[in-house]
Amino acid sequence: MPVREEARSTEESRLEPVSLTDRQRQVADPKLRGSLFVAGPAGAGKTTAAVHRLRRLLEAGVRADSILVLLPQPTLEGPYRAALRDPSLPAGAAVTVTTAGGLAKRLVELFWPLVAGEAGFHDADGEPVFLTLETAQYYMARVLRPLLRDGCFESLPVDRNRIYSQVLDNLGKAAVVGFDYRAIGDRLCAACAGDAVQERVYRDVQTCVTAFRRHCLRHSLLDFSLQMEVFARHLMAVPPARRYLVRFYRHLIADNVEEDTPVAHDLLLSWLDDFASAVVIYDDDAGYRHFLGADPEDGLRLRDACRTALRMERRAEASPSLPAFERLLAWQLGAPAQRRERSPQRERFPVGDGGVLRFAHHRYFPEMLDWVAARIAGLVGKGVTPGEIVVLAPYLSDSLRFALLDRLAHHRVPARSHRPSRALWEEPATRCLLVLAALAHPSWRLPVGPAELTHALVDAVDGLDLIRSRVLVGALFDPAQPPAGAALRPFADAPAGVHERITHTVGGRYEGLRVWIDDYRAAVAADRLDHFLQRLFGELLSQPGYGFHHAHDHGAAAAQLVESVRKFRWVTERQLAAAGESPGREYVDMVADGVIPAQYVGAWDRDARDAVLLAPASTFLMSNRRVDHQFWIDVAARGWSEPLQQPLTQPYVLSRRWPAGRLWSEAEAAAAGRDRLYRLAVGLVRRCRTAIHLGLCDVNEQGAEHRGRLLRAIDAVLRSTQAA
Repeated sequence: MPVREEARSTEESRLEPVSLTDRQRQVADPKLRGSLFVAGPAGAGKTTAAVHRLRRLLEAGVRADSILVLLPQPTLEGPYRAALRDPSLPAGAAVTVTTAGGLAKRLVELFWPLVAGEAGFHDADGEPVFLTLETAQYYMARVLRPLLRDGCFESLPVDRNRIYSQVLDNLGKAAVVGFDYRAIGDRLCAACAGDAVQERVYRDVQTCVTAFRRHCLRHSLLDFSLQMEVFARHLMAVPPARRYLVRFYRHLIADNVEEDTPVAHDLLLSWLDDFASAVVIYDDDAGYRHFLGADPEDGLRLRDACRTALRMERRAEASPSLPAFERLLAWQLGAPAQRRERSPQRERFPVGDGGVLRFAHHRYFPEMLDWVAARIAGLVGKGVTPGEIVVLAPYLSDSLRFALLDRLAHHRVPARSHRPSRALWEEPATRCLLVLAALAHPSWRLPVGPAELTHALVDAVDGLDLIRSRVLVGALFDPAQPPAGAALRPFADAPAGVHERITHTVGGRYEGLRVWIDDYRAAVAADRLDHFLQRLFGELLSQPGYGFHHAHDHGAAAAQLVESVRKFRWVTERQLAAAGESPGREYVDMVADGVIPAQYVGAWDRDARDAVLLAPASTFLMSNRRVDHQFWIDVAARGWSEPLQQPLTQPYVLSRRWPAGRLWSEAEAAAAGRDRLYRLAVGLVRRCRTAIHLGLCDVNEQGAEHRGRLLRAIDAVLRSTQAA
């Protein structure tokens, strides 16, 4: 493939230069050549400058398909995608905006015949099958079920879906850190301080990852770990593949490299000198994806490899007092030694109504939630856009999520939630859709219980509460499976007393759903679950009178479910059809088994201004958004500094920076918790424009009294402010 032509000197960009600082203009200058490393805190305008650079390159005549924007995860694509949608930009080929994993998949698919045999695949002449997170868990379950029956993890009280996801996580870490997957068990065992029970668990982990990898090699299945391994270990050593990358992409923008992995950094280090221009962007004090293999310290190798370096500082804030709070909080949380300057204890910032830090103390957790909902309603009433408000907690439990959504709905404030680790089956909208799918596909022979149908109808039919839904199901549904499959009976068949309780308005909506399902059963023969879900949502459930019409979360869950089902069908349809099995039924069984969903960009891509966001704090940070108001829930909780328990993996041990054979001690765990809390708290403050609202209570959600490190640090900050 011929080398792409370089950009010709043309007129200045049509972007307004006055909106950029001098350093941003340096980054955005399309005449920039060589490699430039740009560092600074969140909010300094680094991504803004990079987006301007992308536009100016296109306006200067650079071919779009010669530009590569490399990001650590798809949720960070938003600013670049939005800029590329501008109709004023030159028409033509598309800019590649992707991740290292996306680039690996593209190149492996393109050069598969050259590396399949070398990588160990049994059928080097066959086509590769690329797995999503869901389909990888599906095949992992098929491989692990016999091993679990034989006693693997018998000492570990953990759900099977967590076993599947954590075993995959171990494989992924081996791939992105760059060590052999066969060494996972030894690395973990060497760090567990002679704990015989934990060592047995880690040995079982090794047994499972080995069995899954053999299955993938036998059937040409490529999960994320295999895609990365084939790309990094084999494909990059193939001259045609290397030449393709070097000649095709001439300009690079690599954003948030601190959130990327060592293997991605290795790729960039070997590639930087081949680009006509390369801008590498690094956020200070970040590294929120450490549990996914991110290594911010390793990312600093790129600074030394770039020809020049540039530093940006934070631009003026809407509330100039927030940086003072950030400095005081960072000091109390123990900023890294290289960033600890003189004590900022003489600084002051406004506290209370109108200040940058606002809070109220409560005895019980529900009282705090009432205060949060009322505060948000007050802000919205004063003109604050709901999308400029986020409610953050260390973990967003089902009960907390429901309690907040219910309270905000009572105040008529639109709200949505986002929790990537939430299993698909835990979403009420998902359960509703799949229960109705089971009713519409009697050939699956999936049992539908009265309780499942009761909850499904509550979500599907507007105005139907749990008690009346139970009455309706009791009168019009027989869970026994007749030859044609279980079905709903007409509303007219219900006794007169049921008509009065349900009302004819709600009964008419129920009847509309029943008729739609009966018509589908009679007319549709193809077993395409994703087609069914699209039709059900578009033709009925999204219409007025039905439960998905005004529900932000339900619509998002439906879109994610359709995409998940479609990708599952693409991967498994041929194999399941040959075995006489139904992809739809297999998918429902898989979801009921507790599969963790992949992270779909659509969950973040929706208009962020339409609703208050409820999310775990780390999830919000990884979206790299800034908002006007943040609400921190249960500040006293220890979960702000303590990670989720992952008994089958250890992200710190499975890293490039961990010395082989070193023990993981309580002191190591405490240091990791302090570092995690520092990055989390500072990152949140830097992504707030106006005020942080603290939810304080003595008794937490579980009924216990805690006084975690974050609360102690904020108390110390407030005392120092009062003394100043």
